[in-house]
Amino acid sequence: MEAVRGVSLLTVAALKQVSLSSIQLAVAVAAHHSPVTLRAFQVAPMDLNNILSQLETASEEDIEKLLQQYNVENTQTFSFDPKEETLRSKLCHGVLTVLGRQVQPSCQKTCLETLRIMSRDKRVLGPVATKEGMLTLAGMARLRAGEEQDADKKSSQEQTLSEENKRVVVEALKCLCNVVYNSPAAQQVCVDVQLVRGLCASLATARTWSHEVGLFTLRLLFLLSALQPAVRGLLRREWHAVRLLTEVLEHTLDVRWVGPYEAARPDPQAVSMPAENNERAMEALKAMFNLTLSETGGEEDDHQLRLIAAILRHLLMLKTETEEKTEEAHSHAVNLLNNLPVSYLDVLIDVPVQGGQEKYAGKNMDAIEVLLDFMEKRIDKGSNYKEGLTPVLSLLTEGSRHHREIRRYIKAQVLPPLKDVKSRPEIGTTIRNKLVRLMTHVDMGVKQTAAEFLFVLCKESVDNLLKYTGYGNAAGLLAARGLLGGGRGETQYSDDQDSDTEEYKSAKPFINPITGHVEEPMPNPVEEMTEEQKEYEAEKLANMFDKLSRQHVIRPMGVKPDGTLAPLEETLCSPPEENSDSDSD
Repeated sequence: MEAVRGVSLLTVAALKQVSLSSIQLAVAVAAHHSPVTLRAFQVAPMDLNNILSQLETASEEDIEKLLQQYNVENTQTFSFDPKEETLRSKLCHGVLTVLGRQVQPSCQKTCLETLRIMSRDKRVLGPVATKEGMLTLAGMARLRAGEEQDADKKSSQEQTLSEENKRVVVEALKCLCNVVYNSPAAQQVCVDVQLVRGLCASLATARTWSHEVGLFTLRLLFLLSALQPAVRGLLRREWHAVRLLTEVLEHTLDVRWVGPYEAARPDPQAVSMPAENNERAMEALKAMFNLTLSETGGEEDDHQLRLIAAILRHLLMLKTETEEKTEEAHSHAVNLLNNLPVSYLDVLIDVPVQGGQEKYAGKNMDAIEVLLDFMEKRIDKGSNYKEGLTPVLSLLTEGSRHHREIRRYIKAQVLPPLKDVKSRPEIGTTIRNKLVRLMTHVDMGVKQTAAEFLFVLCKESVDNLLKYTGYGNAAGLLAARGLLGGGRGETQYSDDQDSDTEEYKSAKPFINPITGHVEEPMPNPVEEMTEEQKEYEAEKLANMFDKLSRQHVIRPMGVKPDGTLAPLEETLCSPPEENSDSDSD
């Protein structure tokens, strides 16, 4: 696979309780180029033996023409003949040898294009994935591995580069991305020669980048931080990569500060964010995600992470050129917000200059509204819930658990006071109906996350949850939390009370607690039976249960005093708990 082409947007469930492996992250490399149709195996008409023989003796001009022809013929080749692996490996070595000479930029660019094509095959990267090979590519990419660089000097040098030299830099960065993605040996060499130091020096000159130089510099940083977790700590502590990426995002997203951790509201009449800016911002967010996976601490980190939260709020309010790209940007913002301490989510709603709503203590809920809309869109897609939906559900759950105003606002949108209780809670088109349906989803992670979200909105009150969902839909959550007997969760919430509507109060005595709605009267099947017939049917039913139990088809369960499920014989033998404290709502 070619890392500069990639697969799709970063597919992560950026939950606090779920830590993604570097392999999962790397598989989700995003590359936003025009799609290229993959061709199955084809045999290029050029003879590799002929190319190899001419590389050693031909002039620079002839080498350039020779490789140009090879590149044209193989530009869309992604599957190679296994029988020619040795020859292609030698070609990699020969091209690196040419790059080691003092050749013209046009020849360098052609050689790098050939290497990029070769790097699609991970089995021939041996000559490249060496210290000498990686330093050659790093030099072509203007990344001085392991060396301190003056940012102003580097910026001045990049501004004076010719267009031809800039193309060399871009091709070298593309090669590095491919080689790092496909070769663990190359990844280790990058760590050994401290290539990330050169990347961080490049980040410091981000304002002078051309689009492609910036895009592939950020992508290379993402790949290294994804595939080599050991470098994340060094990037944060020694080379201040989080601060540098924050500055990149500020510049790319055109953030203008109007207060501490408050960006100016985007002009609704302004044009959408340019596609190139959006591409670079997504790469920066993915790299930032990797660097914030582990815990951070200290006053500097506190300030930096709050800045990130403010920038992400700004991003949530932006529009890109297409609805699809806007949703992708919001997805990356959600993933990164999940990595931040939940206490920093107050930055999303505390924007004094813009103002807020009096009913929510003056807090601004615009960003929370965007997140709710994003969540509903992901539900409506009907697929890929684990990676596409659970991150935003987790974010809103934790935000509601720790921030009273966020919970109150979300509950007003998701669980407004009940009026119509004639339909089952899972039937309908409201956001409540959609979430209740997810409570019985086949994926355990999706089911638990949706149920936990609704439970937190109900202040972890079992009675309140059952009112909105019915016992049948909530049974899984209650069993997992040991709350089948009722009660509340462990989190302490404010004492504000929710008032029931008159419609709900009048219908409440007739609501079936299992289904959560008022059912049509059903005929009584035993109404016309004699007492003897009733007794016979009861014994028959008991015998059927006993037979199924002995055959281990079913296992009768009961609720223990602590609210957890256990085999029926255990619950019958368990003594009742004494002096249990009641917890009224």
